[in-house]
Amino acid sequence: MPPDDDSGDGAPASAPGAPNRSESPRPLADDHRDKDWYVDKAVSAAVFIGGVSAIIFIIGIFVFITREGIGFLTTEFDAAEFFGSTAWRPTSDSNPSYGALALIVGTASVTGLAMVVSVPFSLGAAIYVAEFAKGRTRETLKVLIELLAAIPSVVWGFIGLSIMNPLIIDTFNVPVGLCVLNSGVILGLMAAPIMTTIAEDALKAVPDGYREAAEALGATRWQVTVRVVLPAAKNGLVAAVLLGVGRGFGETMAVLMASGHAINLPTSVFDSVRALTATIAAELGETAVGSPHYQALFTLGILLFLVTFAINLTADIMVRGVRKKAH
Repeated sequence: MPPDDDSGDGAPASAPGAPNRSESPRPLADDHRDKDWYVDKAVSAAVFIGGVSAIIFIIGIFVFITREGIGFLTTEFDAAEFFGSTAWRPTSDSNPSYGALALIVGTASVTGLAMVVSVPFSLGAAIYVAEFAKGRTRETLKVLIELLAAIPSVVWGFIGLSIMNPLIIDTFNVPVGLCVLNSGVILGLMAAPIMTTIAEDALKAVPDGYREAAEALGATRWQVTVRVVLPAAKNGLVAAVLLGVGRGFGETMAVLMASGHAINLPTSVFDSVRALTATIAAELGETAVGSPHYQALFTLGILLFLVTFAINLTADIMVRGVRKKAH
């Protein structure tokens, strides 16, 4: 047998014409930065700037309202009066007072009634769209829900002022129809679309394996929904309700037009109230910049910002938990 053609270090010799693996590969002819590469980088940069700008805007808004209201917080602010008194008389020459209790209770009462109105409708619509509706029916309902969300708040305010107001007066025989009931119903209808959308997403995030396993055991569609899907999606449903609360807590124009705008601790749904947002909208344009009244209104804005931020943050954490479970 002819001896093996081994090199000195024991490695086999390369065959004639075989490529040398120690050499670096030659660059391909198409490996260069063309227009598509630059477009991709530009879009990535634009998306990054858009995401960062949202955080910057939120921080900027909080810094602005804090800067405008810090003077009141450090000089005129009295926590016992602010949170415990109903006397909101910031324009009094002899004895100005800044009691926001009636404003806070008015906002809470309107938002609470709105949730009583909107939660059953929203969850019911979400369950039907996600679990029972099929094909064209589902798509039509989703479009109608989105159209309901597109109605401007001032239009809702006109509905409360011109339709709900006389309807409440005639139905319940009360002197004024601009009250908690009026603004709560209007606000509930305004909050329903966003609650329905988030609740539907939460129901859709439940794995289909849960439904298939329940159906394999002989459960009906309604039993699957009530005993399997709803418990699995409870965090997302709670998040939908919280987002609706945040939506109602921060609404301005419709509440201003439908609530009666009276400083009052409500004892029934037929009492007129004044909300925090409506107070800011109605009085800010008539105050002197830098005055205690001006700074007190921005203090109300700080309170609103903190409450809505806490509500939305809690809802976002719950929604993220649902998505992690789904994956």
